[in-house]
Amino acid sequence: MLARPALNDTPPAPHPAAPAPAGAIHPGWLRITHWLNALAVVIMTMSGWRIYNASPFFDFTFPNGITLGGWLGGALQWHFAGMWLLFGNGLLYLALNLATGRLWRKFLPVSPRGVVRDLGAALRGRLSHADPRRYNQVQRLAYLFVMADIAVLILSGLVLWKSVQFDLLRELMGGYEAARRVHFFAMALLAGFVAVHLLMVALVPRSLIAMIRGK
Repeated sequence: MLARPALNDTPPAPHPAAPAPAGAIHPGWLRITHWLNALAVVIMTMSGWRIYNASPFFDFTFPNGITLGGWLGGALQWHFAGMWLLFGNGLLYLALNLATGRLWRKFLPVSPRGVVRDLGAALRGRLSHADPRRYNQVQRLAYLFVMADIAVLILSGLVLWKSVQFDLLRELMGGYEAARRVHFFAMALLAGFVAVHLLMVALVPRSLIAMIRGK
């Protein structure tokens, strides 16, 4: 009697599942508010330089070629337009970040030890950019800082715009002239952030593609 072939009790190995399609890194609302914020910052910075040139408090002025408005009155009109765009769009950006929980997921937690660790890795060229969905702690701190800096810009700008109406805020800033300096240095810090941000984009170009396409 012929022996029956042994049955294989082990089920065949399943085919490996196809990788799930990558979702959007940046949702549409984020990309729109990001570029509107960028436009508002450019308008306010360039027109702000022209306004500063009309009454400088340091021994330098900005070249007219990089300012906006042509003269003080024109610069003020551009500045107010940029201010309302930054204020309204910034509020929408913050509200959507809070409503979707993105603020907590992307920008927190932040710790001094984590910032020092990631900064050291970045300076040695060892900071990984493998996962664009996750911000390192240096990025988290930078984004939280720029949110606070824009808030200072808006508050000091209110003092310069409506000094009498915002008299308490003016006194808290040390007076009108002190508020001018607060506004100027907040603007300078924001310009510095933009410069570093553009440098990082140049080093990691796919971050720009993700902010345009979302993927």
